[in-house]
Amino acid sequence: MLNLIRAATATPKLKIANTDYNITEVIKLTKEAHVQNVHVLTFTELSITGYNCEDLFFQSTLIKGAEDALVQFLDTTKEVDMIVVIGLPIAAHNQLFNCAAVCHMGKIMGLVPKMYMPNSGEYGERRWFSPAFDLTWDEIELCGQLVPMGNDILFKCMGTDALIGVEICQDIWETIPPSSYQALAGANVILNLTAATETAMKHNIRRSVVQNQSLKTISAYVFAASGVWESSCGGVFSGHSMICENGAVLIEGKRFSLESELLIGDIDIELIMNKRRRENGYMACHDNGGQRGYSIIEIPIKVCEPKKIIRHISANPYLPKDKSAQESACEDIFNIQSIGLMRRLAHVGAMKCVLGVSGGLDSTLALLVSVKAMELLGVGRENIIGLVMPGFGTTNRSLENAYALMKNLGITTREIDIKPACLQHFKDIGHDPNVYDIVFENTQARERTQIAMDIANKESAIMVGTANMSEIALGFSTFGGDHMSMYNVNCGVPKTIVRTMAQWLADTDMFGADVPKTLKSILEAPISPELLPPDESGNTEQKTEEIVGPYEVIDFFMYHMISSGFRPSKIIELALHAFGGEYSRKLLKIMLGNFYRRFFVNAYKRNCAPDGPKVMSIGLLSKGDLKMPSDVSYNLWLRELEEYE
Repeated sequence: MLNLIRAATATPKLKIANTDYNITEVIKLTKEAHVQNVHVLTFTELSITGYNCEDLFFQSTLIKGAEDALVQFLDTTKEVDMIVVIGLPIAAHNQLFNCAAVCHMGKIMGLVPKMYMPNSGEYGERRWFSPAFDLTWDEIELCGQLVPMGNDILFKCMGTDALIGVEICQDIWETIPPSSYQALAGANVILNLTAATETAMKHNIRRSVVQNQSLKTISAYVFAASGVWESSCGGVFSGHSMICENGAVLIEGKRFSLESELLIGDIDIELIMNKRRRENGYMACHDNGGQRGYSIIEIPIKVCEPKKIIRHISANPYLPKDKSAQESACEDIFNIQSIGLMRRLAHVGAMKCVLGVSGGLDSTLALLVSVKAMELLGVGRENIIGLVMPGFGTTNRSLENAYALMKNLGITTREIDIKPACLQHFKDIGHDPNVYDIVFENTQARERTQIAMDIANKESAIMVGTANMSEIALGFSTFGGDHMSMYNVNCGVPKTIVRTMAQWLADTDMFGADVPKTLKSILEAPISPELLPPDESGNTEQKTEEIVGPYEVIDFFMYHMISSGFRPSKIIELALHAFGGEYSRKLLKIMLGNFYRRFFVNAYKRNCAPDGPKVMSIGLLSKGDLKMPSDVSYNLWLRELEEYE
């Protein structure tokens, strides 16, 4: 259902030039990987002989021993339906090559020689090996088989969208790696067999190089690194293997392990291909010197999806896993919002801003952003006008939080009770104020917007919007009411991130020692528009998440629909993994159906929404990311959802 390809790196224990010992370790790891449902297994560079054989590569005994070991591997794995890539030296015609042998069920599907030979420092490969571009043939006989050979070969996993390219060690470090051309020709999984010595902190550079190549090629990059049992005569090897996807590290191996190591991760080919199709500049490089001809070798592998995936599916895909990285992301978000508002204020020549302060999370974040924007402009906080506009559902707790926040920030505060104006409006349009319907609710939202807009006009100020991206996605706003503003600082921030931002700000003293206490009180309150009368105890009975669903799920749906472009069935499967079974498949299906209906029907609100900054990797406003007609049908999405079991 998820259409994942399970890839693995293998770093075997080895003995230099002992091909019998080495192939035994290779076979053992291959069988272990097969038990764990691996589809594509990549061994290290020259894994059959060891990398440091030096002038022994000129010995016929070693070259013959490597071929005999490969024959043993092929005979032993005839029943293993897995693509296995092994490194060995190949003597062909007048030359010797450092090669990757791509094997499947007893057959060598192709040989890919190394392109670039490091020949400085501790490396001297040009002494022994010829580069791939010296090839003058396209096939050789090896292990009794006629085998395609060249750096112009890609490998197709039949029945899937996976197309594999192979390069070896130094290839990735050069100005234009072979994998760049391979990716432009369609390869979406790149395998690298490597043997690189470790120096202090080099692993950080290596990780960055692999991540960056994965990012630039929009691919999965499987990097298999030689371990500590390589020769230590000129350096030490650490076994720093990793699997990256679209610039992110999926999984990273332990360095300096004394044992043979398998590193396994699941690659999402659909995610890669969807991203490539979005990046319409990707193939421009193909026509600008990136075009190369490749032969496609089809490998009839049967890909069965494992019951348990080996891949982290984040319940909050907008933020990194690491806490320090999350804090850095929060700082970026806050700066983007603040700079966006500062730039708009400077452009229109307004040194004041107006916003409604409800005591809720959204208006709180917008207010703090406004304070920061004014600081950037060198303008005093008194030029921020915070409007408290109590209506029929406003609770005492919200009022107390709003006033405490504004007082601690030192902004200008005004209170305007909207109830009299709303009652007059009900009378004018003939609406019974005891009927708590959409008219009752929307009248309050539009009255608040009108007041804020008019005060902004009166004060030559900008009215700052507070609606978050999740509300914009669902259309959970009043058209012509809280839907409108003169600049919406929250339009690019999902609701779950609004909460994260409030928590981050509460943990800092950016706005003084008293603000965090109020922020914590706001964080503890239920999410509510407070448009309906509270209960007898004065608590709100109108809880947003009981109406639209949990925001953590909504934001998850939104991300994977817009950013990943996934099908409804895949989004639900991912959600089941991400939330650890907290929500049943049946409930997720209902919530996703509701999400699609709201998302499609309310496109008209997004298409005439006010300006605001794009903050996350995705955005919803037509002038930013999402181009979507207002009257598009959602039938296809709901039909697939109904068919999904």
